[in-house]
Amino acid sequence: MRGTTVVSVRHKGKVALAGDGQVSIGPTIVKAGARKVRKIYHDRVLAGFAGAAADAFALFEKFEARLEEYRGNLSRAAVELAKDWRTDRVLRRLEALLAVADQERSFILSGTGEVIEPDDGVVGIGSGGPFALAAARALMAHSDLDAKQIVEEAMRIAAAICVYTNDRITIEEL
Repeated sequence: MRGTTVVSVRHKGKVALAGDGQVSIGPTIVKAGARKVRKIYHDRVLAGFAGAAADAFALFEKFEARLEEYRGNLSRAAVELAKDWRTDRVLRRLEALLAVADQERSFILSGTGEVIEPDDGVVGIGSGGPFALAAARALMAHSDLDAKQIVEEAMRIAAAICVYTNDRITIEEL
């Protein structure tokens, strides 16, 4: 997904989620300070998106409704949203990925019905996601940084490599 990078790290008892601020249409940067990550469900869940902004906002709204319905149960809300996303004719056309996390778990949600929980608690999505993911894993293994510092540095590394990622970083932490 072009124009977006989000990375999440679970490390030393904390979870942090960071997103860049760049929005691109084709080769043109149309916004540099977008906010792609946020706290939801009484500030107990972190969520970030990669892909089309309007689609992502629609998915955020649906995901928040599922969290309310299942009283903050992240796993159940993720599975139910993925089912809806895969089977609903309108939702199925939405082009975005979500990265969500709470104190215990992290997931990537996709429109094909996938709910992926990473083995190591590190998630990277979007055009710069693979760069941020690799940087975060290396920093976790070879530094004393905390989760927030790791996602910030991983995003800076991704921004230096990926033309669809900038260094106007927003970070949320639990």
